[in-house]
Amino acid sequence: MSKTKTIYIILWLLIQLLIEVNSQTNPFIPIQRYGHTATIIDSKIYFLGGRDVVDTDRSGREFFYFEVSGPFNTQNILWHDLTNINTVPAHLSAASVKGGINNKNLFLYGGVEYYKATMSLVYTFDTLSNSWSIPKITGDNVIRKDNLKGIVDDKGKLYLFGGRYNGTILNDMLILDTISLTWKIGSSINAPSPRDVYGAVYISKQFIVYLGGYYATSYIDGVSLSLKEIYYYDMIGNLWLTRVTTGTIPSDRDSFSAVLGLDGQQVIIFGGTNALNNLKPQDTLYVLNLLNYEWSIPKVSGLIPGSRYWHEANVIGRYMVISFGFGYDSNVDNDILLLDISNNEEYIWTNNFDPNDTIVPPPVSPNNDSPTSTSIPVMIGISVGTCVVVISLLFGGFYLYKWRKTKTENMRALPTPGSASDNNFNHGALAIPTRTVYNYGQEAIPTHENSYY
Repeated sequence: MSKTKTIYIILWLLIQLLIEVNSQTNPFIPIQRYGHTATIIDSKIYFLGGRDVVDTDRSGREFFYFEVSGPFNTQNILWHDLTNINTVPAHLSAASVKGGINNKNLFLYGGVEYYKATMSLVYTFDTLSNSWSIPKITGDNVIRKDNLKGIVDDKGKLYLFGGRYNGTILNDMLILDTISLTWKIGSSINAPSPRDVYGAVYISKQFIVYLGGYYATSYIDGVSLSLKEIYYYDMIGNLWLTRVTTGTIPSDRDSFSAVLGLDGQQVIIFGGTNALNNLKPQDTLYVLNLLNYEWSIPKVSGLIPGSRYWHEANVIGRYMVISFGFGYDSNVDNDILLLDISNNEEYIWTNNFDPNDTIVPPPVSPNNDSPTSTSIPVMIGISVGTCVVVISLLFGGFYLYKWRKTKTENMRALPTPGSASDNNFNHGALAIPTRTVYNYGQEAIPTHENSYY
């Protein structure tokens, strides 16, 4: 080996060592932001876009994640920077979910571009190849919106209600099939009034619940909306239902986060703003019982953080994981908050994440006797069909039994020469088919990204 070549190799090794040391001594620390997205795919939470509190475009470009497969402390999170492979322009107030054929793609819809950047309507990030692309989507013509919440069901359909289009607040429903890549427009009959920065939660295989939000006809006459009424969108029936709540109803608010409790029977909301003011700590956390539509303030222990809004919240294991937002001091409260919601009798604010098996919540309907619920006719149809099959089998078995009995009696009456007496015939019992009983277990409810911008 020549002396020159040896020198080059040594220099290359020194450079690699310097890069490694520098990455360890200067780890990536994301800037505080609001209006971002937070998407759980496998064991990672991916963060994209948003606006930082000093109003630069740095946060709008950043793309990063952290692992939730093992324990961590919110004061010492190991962030992984993917900004160098990000091809999405700087933006905020978009909607994102996981979807696609293998359910491992991040789908980003809409949003507001920074500094007149040009964005496509939808982007996808393949977490297996770590690459961005712009999908070709067919179907209905749809518009670009922002300040809305994306909800994806277990069939890969993304539901996008309301939000803003060129400053106008809407109440339409757009539906993107992330598997077939087709657009469809849902029903707006009996839909909630126009709103953006609302709360939305996927509560079962059939329903999405919407609550709160903000409405304005101009930039100076906006109003935060009441949580006294909540709204269900029936994804199967493509129709809307309204329910009136009672109890300790939260103050009117927007820009809060909402998640489904681990028992599948409660909606938990945190934070938000009212008339452009941050909420007091005692007015930040509420629970809505989906069985009787009653609001309450849960018992909470641990160090209670200050309120924030325009943040994100996801459920991972037994925790409500709240990320970033506006209105908090990052020198006092962590960018990531953890609320242990495993015990309905007492929630716990904590800094320590301890992974455990996800608790699977049972599905909840708006109420069991809802006349518009399509689950009832389906259940009736299954029951009737099962009864018809069972009765047919019973009648078939009965006639087969009679036929064999008649045949046997005829054989007894006309024995063949040399045969034994008819008392020596052994008649086996005819087996009547029994109905198979299926025990339908609770279906896993995908994790969903339960907050908005």
